[in-house]
Amino acid sequence: MSKNIIAIDLGSNSIRFLKMDCKTKKTISTFHKMVKTADGLAITGRISYPALDRIIVAINEAKEQMDFSDAKVKAVTTEAIRQAVNGQEILDGIANNTGVEFEIIDGDDEARYALIATKNRLKLLGESPKSFMIADIGGGSTELIFSHGDRTISKSFKIGIVTLTQSFRGIGEIANAIPALMNEMRLFCNEVYSKDGRVEKFIAMAGTPTTIASMKIGMTYTTYDAEKIHGTLLTRVDLLEQLKALLSMSVEQRSKMVGVGREDLIASGILIYEEIFDIGGFDSSMVIDDGVREGVALSEC
Repeated sequence: MSKNIIAIDLGSNSIRFLKMDCKTKKTISTFHKMVKTADGLAITGRISYPALDRIIVAINEAKEQMDFSDAKVKAVTTEAIRQAVNGQEILDGIANNTGVEFEIIDGDDEARYALIATKNRLKLLGESPKSFMIADIGGGSTELIFSHGDRTISKSFKIGIVTLTQSFRGIGEIANAIPALMNEMRLFCNEVYSKDGRVEKFIAMAGTPTTIASMKIGMTYTTYDAEKIHGTLLTRVDLLEQLKALLSMSVEQRSKMVGVGREDLIASGILIYEEIFDIGGFDSSMVIDDGVREGVALSEC
């Protein structure tokens, strides 16, 4: 077994790297870059060549910043590549240009990795809820994961912030469409509640929850600090206040707050997030900055 692991998670909007010391389970370094993998996917059904170029550039940048030579690399990718008709061609292009070979994982694996990361983070935060629900709001899909002691029930839904944003014209259209688009999620949640009862805690991960949490505690995209995000509590009022704040900002201000090219995506993400509050009947949500890449690293270690 390698002493170090580099876990790479290529999502629909960004690519995230984590180098971990397997002995101590401590993070050695991280790297994160927006690559817009799913840009245009909702319309063309394909990953574009400019997106492929952005991914290759990001991997080569990561290699300059973190030493790949003393670590085992485990790279996974999710919904965007799963959906794309040219997914394998894109992965071959990445491998040929960077030497990194990605494995396409399904929604069940995504949920499993998210759960591993969450349980680890809860332990570090000194939290031990008897039951909880995780919402992993991604670019191309959203996973709901229910944990009742030893029992886990999860499902992946094909609704994500990138594909949603690209399928409608503006926030008003998205808001009108959300209840119908997320009805399957509501039915799933009701079914879980009827069998296992309600859960104690609602935990949210991925770009939208972490961005809203960072805005709430006064950070911008450049001053973002993951350690300050873990355990932050958000209410529905927080979501609506931050959405209102975002919509009232100039494009420049908004880009500074959430990152260039993410402004419209975060608004869509907030609408998905708010609907999940409603679906699960929650008053508040705990945010963590961990996700699939942390779960991959921990499980490989």
